[in-house]
Amino acid sequence: MRKFLFVLGLFLIALWFLTQPLTVPADFIYGVTFSLPYTRDTLGLDWQKAYLAILDDLKVRYIRIPAYWVELEKEKGKYDFGDLDFMVREAEKREAQVILAVGEKLPRWPECHIPAWAEQESREDRHRALLNLIDKIVERYRGASHIRYWQVENEPFLPFGGCKDYDKYFVDAEISRVKSLDSRPIVVTDSGELSVWAQAYKRADVFGTTMYRTIWNKYIGIFTYPLRPGYFRMKQRLMEFFYGKKPLIVVELQAEPWLLVRPPDVQLETQLRLMNVEKFQEYLDYERQTAIPEVYLWGAEWWYWLKEKHNKPEMWDEAKKLFSAK
Repeated sequence: MRKFLFVLGLFLIALWFLTQPLTVPADFIYGVTFSLPYTRDTLGLDWQKAYLAILDDLKVRYIRIPAYWVELEKEKGKYDFGDLDFMVREAEKREAQVILAVGEKLPRWPECHIPAWAEQESREDRHRALLNLIDKIVERYRGASHIRYWQVENEPFLPFGGCKDYDKYFVDAEISRVKSLDSRPIVVTDSGELSVWAQAYKRADVFGTTMYRTIWNKYIGIFTYPLRPGYFRMKQRLMEFFYGKKPLIVVELQAEPWLLVRPPDVQLETQLRLMNVEKFQEYLDYERQTAIPEVYLWGAEWWYWLKEKHNKPEMWDEAKKLFSAK
């Protein structure tokens, strides 16, 4: 009986949250995430041309840039910030606002982007080296006024990707280190569909959720989440109830197909069945119903790959309409 009353209580609380008046933003902010290694190594593109096209042709003015450890410190103690400098500098020229993500678990598979040398280090030495790199990144770019937020790790409490020895105490140490060096807000992210958000939300100044609609899982095949937009509103209000109100952004809204292998190894027909202009608009409409006002689209590199490698500019052109309307 007590279990029944507990479940009933949760249901009534959730129902109350869902029936509260919904304030839909008068305008939405749209941005993208850009991954250098995904663009260069997976899609086989000139990453600088792709990056500049996103800024100049699409007119993107909000962009999330992962500062991959494996790109910045390929050899222990030898740092190369040239590529990251380029991205930060070109964004600044166009007055684009940047989320700069630091840590070992950052966007794009295999999630944990750790240099080969660091894989051989002890857990303590690896963590020490990463904190040293975070120091260098924050100290290097904290003078850039167009860096809007720091992001610490990516979905750090979701057990997904090739990560090892991952724990909340080290995430806390990373957050403390960034806060000690700069006062800008820190984004912490979590899965929209697979997590309850509490661990990430309570640590965040700004909380970022992912939002994926259709995935391709090796066990169950192609699967669309049967979740209504109210699911996200309910979780937001529950977090606000327990941990206070905080800015909320969609840090990844699906705008490319979720595949089992890299795009060049999947038939184009299959990819375009999973993601196309119609689904793009459907997912945008879904997100608008959550009333989360700031949205970073996931797939700009793929749109460019379709256009440049396959002469299929439809996704790129549709995205251009979205950004040009801002």
